[in-house]
Amino acid sequence: MPTVLRIGRYRFLFFSNENNEPPHIHVKAESDQTKFWLDPVRLAANYGFKAHELNEIERVIREHQTELLEAWHEHLG
Repeated sequence: MPTVLRIGRYRFLFFSNENNEPPHIHVKAESDQTKFWLDPVRLAANYGFKAHELNEIERVIREHQTELLEAWHEHLG
């Protein structure tokens, strides 16, 4: 599970065994988890985050979309 970004309480990471899916990022904070597709950026799944947190996470992903996509291709090809 390579962590590619940390902002505040959010940890942005990949699971190593998911290279058969389109590029995406998982975000964890304590017991909350979410998954966003990276191109285009959109919510794929949510387990515990509130709507305002999802909005903040999506904003961060959009700001870092290029580097997250590069990291995806580097780690998962």
